[in-house]
This record gives sequence, C-alpha cells and structure tokens, in this order.
Amino acid sequence: MFKVEGGNIMDIIQAAKQARAAAIQLAAIDGATKNQALQAISEALLENVERIKAANAIDLKNSEEQGLEAPLMKRLKFAEEKLQDVVDGIKSLIGLEEPVGKVQMQTELDEGLILTRIACPIGVIGVIFESRPDALVQISTLGLKSGNAVLLKGGSEAKETNRILFEIIREASVKAGIPEGWIVLLESREDVNQILGMDQYIDLLIPRGSNAFVSYIMKNTNIPVMGHADGICHVYVDKTVDIELAVEVVTDSKTQSVAVCNALETLLVHKDIASAFLPKLKKSLEARGVAIRGCERTQKLIEVQAATEEDWKTEYLDYILSIKIVDDLEEAINHINTYGSGHTDCIVTDNQESAEKFMMLVDSGNVFHNVSTRFSDGFRYGFGAEVGISTSKLHARGPVGLEGLLIYKYRLCGQGQVVNDYATRKKSFTHKRLI
Repeated sequence: MFKVEGGNIMDIIQAAKQARAAAIQLAAIDGATKNQALQAISEALLENVERIKAANAIDLKNSEEQGLEAPLMKRLKFAEEKLQDVVDGIKSLIGLEEPVGKVQMQTELDEGLILTRIACPIGVIGVIFESRPDALVQISTLGLKSGNAVLLKGGSEAKETNRILFEIIREASVKAGIPEGWIVLLESREDVNQILGMDQYIDLLIPRGSNAFVSYIMKNTNIPVMGHADGICHVYVDKTVDIELAVEVVTDSKTQSVAVCNALETLLVHKDIASAFLPKLKKSLEARGVAIRGCERTQKLIEVQAATEEDWKTEYLDYILSIKIVDDLEEAINHINTYGSGHTDCIVTDNQESAEKFMMLVDSGNVFHNVSTRFSDGFRYGFGAEVGISTSKLHARGPVGLEGLLIYKYRLCGQGQVVNDYATRKKSFTHKRLI
C-alpha cells in the first residue's frame, strides 16, 4: 500500500507513478466491480466504527491541546452521525448509473464514419484538505466510482483519523478487485509543496480548507485547480414574503452548521419588510447563539453591533451574521455580485418574477429560491457525495460529484475514409446527429 509518512520526494514520486498506473487500469474496470468495492467499503467502515472513533478522539485531544480554531475543531470531529452520513453517501453512489463510458453524443460525419463522445475519468486527482476526515471518504469513493486514482493529503490535525480511514478503504477496495495503488495517503506537511510541482503525474488538484489555504494552492501550481477560496453566501429577503418562512430559511442557512462553506454569512433585507422581519429574526438567531452585526439602518431597528465594510467580505464560519438593509432587488443583486464568492445565494420572496430575475442575474454556481443555502451539497443534490464546491466557470461548477470528475474523449470509427476525399470534394459531410 502507499502511505507516505516521511515527506521523502522519491517516495512521493513513486506513489504518484503507481497511482497513475492504477488509474489506467481503474478506467477499464466494470461498474459492477466498482459497486462491489463501494459496498465493501461501506460495510468495513461500519464494522470499524470503534477504531475510527478512538482515532478521532486522539486527533481531537491533540488539536485541543494545540489550540486549533473552533471552526476547524468542528470540522475535525468525526462523530457517529458523520460516519453514517458518509456511508449513506456511498450507498447513494452505488445506486447511480455507471458514468464511465457513457455516450454523450454521437454524430454521423458521413455514411460509415461515426464520431462518438464518451465520458472517461480525468486520471489522477490530488486532493489537499484540512481537518475534515469525512472528506477523505467522500473523495476516495467518488474517485473510485468515477474511475480516478486519488492522491490524498490531509491536515496533520486529522492524522490518526485519516490513517485508519485510508487503511479501511484501501484494504476493502483492493480485496474487491480494485488495483493496488489507486489510493495514496500523504502525511507530511512538506508533501504539499511536492504535490504542487507534480504536474506530470497529477491531472487535477482539488483543495478543501480555509480561504488562505485554497488561495495558496491556486497560486503555487501549474496543475489545474478546481475549488473555491471563499464561501461568502447570501440570503436576500424581498419585500413580499412570508415572514415566518423567511425566519426559518435564514435561521437554518446560518445555524444548521456554521463551520461549512454553504452557511449563510451576509443577510440582505428589503427596506419595506425590515421593521416587521428583523425583530423576529433576531429572536430566532440569538436563541441559537448567533451574534449579529448590522448596517446603520439595521441598528435603528434592532440592537446589534455595527457592521463594517470588512464584514461584507468575511466568511465567518462561526455564529456571526452580518445584515444589510437594501432599497430594492437590484441593490441586493449588485451587493452579492460585488462581495459574494460565487458559491451559493438565495432569495426569499413570494414574487416569482423577482425570484427569476435574482436567479438569472446573481453570478453564482448555486442560486436558490425560498430554501436554505445548506442544500448546496453534492449528497443533497443526489450526486452521491461531493469532492468540493467549485466556483469556477470551467469544466465543473457548484457541488462537484461524479460528473465533475469525468472528462470525455472522442472516438471516430470508419471504413478507410481519408480527408483528401473531402478536401477535393469527392465526398461531402452529412453531419447527421444520431444521439
């Protein structure tokens, strides 16, 4: 197996070479074998729940002693409900149709000359993540289902949990017929910079972690990077709205889980509804321990701390919410497109026309109407799980599940046709779409 502990560059290169060799084999493995491996992984995780909890307890104790920040501590905790969540995600993956080899398009260029575009794996995907052991399970199982080898670098704070999860997944999958070396775990801090320079072995990098961490990855590698540096999510409460519904949507968006990238950070409220809405919202949020910061107009309606320009740019990942009162829908859209991160933004309104305009003009990967921003998630979307959220406009956007880990290739099959016949007009193309 490949678990690189010492940061030795030769070991890392050898691991990456083996991952690339395994990726070639994995791309050709049938869907039934991959599903059997996923089933074996889910069973092995549940069978080893006590070992996983014990390892996680060590990581939590060490991290607490080292003063790890509260949001990271929340992400680090791998309680039994998180384990059940990832197992549910694996079961969902098993139920999805086989993605590799799926025909996306087929065109007859001429009689007997058929062009087909089929889905295929990207190859070797390197994932660098902080704190969240559940990310290791999600990423590796999505990689397996999509036919990709995965090279994983978790944070040192989750070392023990990541190690046991890796060993369980590797052993169960290899026994089920998946090629040895398809999953690699790197453990040394020095490994990150080594990974960033391995563009000849790694086809795609997916960083998951803090804003500063993801930004660093994006700026220091030639490998294509898919991910997001910020999760500054907004909810806009319009002037025509069911106030109780709005309170519930905003409260869930902010408090269901605060240390996640799809949690609400800035609330925008139409001036005509603010006086009726904000006192009720304040009561709901403060009951759940949320500290509110507001603009000058907000402060005139409810007692809150003053918000500054910096608050509109901040991803709190904590029980803090900034509120701004706006004059109209256009101001809300402009604020989101100015300060947002392109992650997830929602409008709460009874006006369908306003909702359509908001969802059309807000430049984000996920735009919602009357639902919590916390729905922005690969498992909740039915993708099985996700390797992360992409705010990019290339290849994949939003929660990245199976489709985001696939690319495509063109197959052209004929009967001895040559281009010269078409260049000299002896023959002509039909370009007939078949699929």
